[in-house]
Amino acid sequence: MAALAVLVTVFANTSAFAQEAAAGAATAAPKPIDMFPIYKSVAFYAMLFLLLCLFIAIVGKAIRVYELTREAQDKPDSINWNTVNGIIFVLFLIAGLAGVYFEYTVHGNMILPDAASEHGKKIDSMFNITLILTTIVFIGTHITLFLFSFYYRNSGKRKAYYYPHNNALERIWTIVPALVLTVLVLMGFLTWRSIFYKVDDPNNKPLSIEITSQQFLWTIRYPGADGVVGLKNYKLITGTNGLGMDFKDKNNLDDQNADEMVIPVNKPVRLILTSKDVVHSFYMPHFRVQLNTVPGMTSYFEFTPTITTADMQTKVNDPAFKFLFYCSKICGSGHYNMQKVVRVVSQAEYDAWIVKQPKFINNDLRKQFNLPIVPEPAAGAAPASAPADSTATPAKDSSAVAMNKPALKK
Repeated sequence: MAALAVLVTVFANTSAFAQEAAAGAATAAPKPIDMFPIYKSVAFYAMLFLLLCLFIAIVGKAIRVYELTREAQDKPDSINWNTVNGIIFVLFLIAGLAGVYFEYTVHGNMILPDAASEHGKKIDSMFNITLILTTIVFIGTHITLFLFSFYYRNSGKRKAYYYPHNNALERIWTIVPALVLTVLVLMGFLTWRSIFYKVDDPNNKPLSIEITSQQFLWTIRYPGADGVVGLKNYKLITGTNGLGMDFKDKNNLDDQNADEMVIPVNKPVRLILTSKDVVHSFYMPHFRVQLNTVPGMTSYFEFTPTITTADMQTKVNDPAFKFLFYCSKICGSGHYNMQKVVRVVSQAEYDAWIVKQPKFINNDLRKQFNLPIVPEPAAGAAPASAPADSTATPAKDSSAVAMNKPALKK
C-alpha cells in the first residue's frame, strides 16, 4: 500500500512538473490558464482512499504489536474484541438507519413526479404501499439483526444454546409473507387489468395515435377526419413512403403527420406502437406509460391525461416545463436523443391544432398507388382541394368527426 501511494505521488508530481515545463515553453503567446480545483479530480480522491487504507493498516499493525507485547509479558488482554465488534455492529446500524433517512428525504424527492394520468394514480398508490411495507420490514429486520449481534456477543460467561427448530416460528415467517405477497400480487393484477382491459365509453371514444420508432427518431401519425389509422405493410416502405402505408386503404388518405404529440385533456388516448428496425421502449414518465415497440408486432396502450401542460407549468412553477416521451431501451449511439414533446391542451385547442397538420399522402404517393393527382397551388393561391373520386373521403369537419368515429380495435 505504501509503495502504491509513493508511485501515485511520484506520478502526480511528474505530471505537475511536465505541466509547468509546458507552460514555461509557451512564452511566445501567454494565455490565462483556467485553474482546475484539485478536489474535483479523480486522482485526489484516489490518493485520499489510499492514505485512509494506509492509515488503517498502520493502526492495525500497531495494535497487533501492542497485543503481542502484552502476551509476551503474560499480561491479560487489554482489548475485548468481542465488545469492539458489538459496538461496530451498533454503529453500522445507526449509519444504516441514517442512510435510510437520507434516501427518503433527499433521493425521495428525485422519484417520478406527480402522475398526470388517471391510471398513473393507481400505479403510484400500488408503488407507495409496496415501498412502505418493504421499508418497515427492512428496518425491523436490520434492527433485530444488529442489536441481536450486540446483545448476544461472546462474554465468556455464558454458553450458546442449541436451538435447531421451532415449528411456530416457521409457520409465522412463512404464512405472513405469503399473505402479504398475495395481497400485493392481487393489487397488481387488478390494477393492470383495469389499464389494459378497459371498456370503451361509447360517448367518449379514445383518440387513436400511432407511434413508430426507428433509429433514432419517432414518427407520429394521427388518424385524420375518419378517426381510423390506416393499414401499413413493411413491403411498401420506400423513400417517399417511410411508414409503408397502404394507400389503397382509404383510411390512409386523410392520416396526418405531426412533429409533436398533442392530446386533449380528460380524453382517452389509444397509442398504437410499432417499430421499423430494433426493439425500442416508448416511455412517458409523467403519464406512467411504458411499453416496448417490437418489430413485426403492434402494441397498444390506453391512458387519459388529467393535467394540461399549462396547468403543470403553474404547478411546478416552471414556464419552460414540457411533457416528453422517450426511448427507455438502449438502442444505439443516438438513443439519448430519441424524444418528442407532448402537449396536453383543451379540446378547443386540440381541434384548432389538428386541422393544421399535413397529410402523409402527396402526389408522388398518388402516382405510386394510381390515385388522382392534386394540382399544385399557384404562388400565393389557396391550396387546391382534392378531386372527387371513389376513394377520397368526403369533406367533413375534422374536429367533430375525429372525436366520434370508432378507433382502431385490437
